[in-house]
Amino acid sequence: MKKLINATETILTESLDGFVSAHGDILTLGDEHKFVRRAAPKPGKVALISGGGSGHEPLHAGFVGQGMLDAACPGQVFTSPTPDQMLAAAEAVDGGAGTLFIVKNYEGDVMNFEMAAEMAGGEVMTVLTDDDVAVETSTFSTGRRGVAGTLFVEKILGAAAEEGRDLAALKALGDRANAVTRSMGVALTSCTVPAAGTPTFELSDNEMEMGVGIHGEPGRRRVALASANEIAEEMVEAIASDLGDKAKGEAFVLLNGFGGTPLMELYLMFNAARQLLTRRGITVSRQLVGSYVTSLEMAGCSLTVAMLDDELAALWDAPVHTPALRWGL
Repeated sequence: MKKLINATETILTESLDGFVSAHGDILTLGDEHKFVRRAAPKPGKVALISGGGSGHEPLHAGFVGQGMLDAACPGQVFTSPTPDQMLAAAEAVDGGAGTLFIVKNYEGDVMNFEMAAEMAGGEVMTVLTDDDVAVETSTFSTGRRGVAGTLFVEKILGAAAEEGRDLAALKALGDRANAVTRSMGVALTSCTVPAAGTPTFELSDNEMEMGVGIHGEPGRRRVALASANEIAEEMVEAIASDLGDKAKGEAFVLLNGFGGTPLMELYLMFNAARQLLTRRGITVSRQLVGSYVTSLEMAGCSLTVAMLDDELAALWDAPVHTPALRWGL
């Protein structure tokens, strides 16, 4: 295992120290490294909190700031944060209007956020993301996994919360944004969790895992390596088929790298996906290309498609200032 670390026991805390030091104008670090929060909270707004296992950076801490999350709780690599982290974050960013948890559909995350909600003093609601169309149930989830589409939900809710919408309205909006969002990924290599020291799974040089999860969970099937156009066609087909009648009109598309894929390849994949979506009557009017929801150093990518109406498009376009996303300010 070759990684730029000092010790597996300190990789998370040292990384968080560096992260907050690099973005001190936007973020501050909670006590005992339990959470990252906005440096300048906005009183009177609903507090948005997310989190999950580390190793997916910039998700979630990279999306803390104006126009997105108020706090994020990082667990150990591929391990859910604990309820006390979530409770501490909720108390630190409480603006007096309630708290909304944004939770990816993994059993550990769901259970721990539920426990935190029960312990919290104020009103708490939850939006669950489950955008992965690859499999219905996986190693760590009952029902579909929450993957890169979580970024879209967090951005939409962040913009709406900045406008001052109340907790119930944000909950309904988050559920609606999740309902029009679909994702699917493909892995060309495995990743190596530092504490394990060996690859999570094995792929030969001529194999790929279609529908892989962001923790290296199995996907739909393991198949021979195909061309970029063929990979894009399978992902677009799976997403469009799952969207059904919703798959017409304007869309936001995220072509997301898993951490080990060059931008040159990601842009190539975006071009292939865009052409295929256009032929199906889906117009890509908003897009992101890059590594935003990673799986350590895994080579591969995911495609996310979120269908837009006027309200969702305007909320996506709204100003944002976070370590990973910045525009309009």
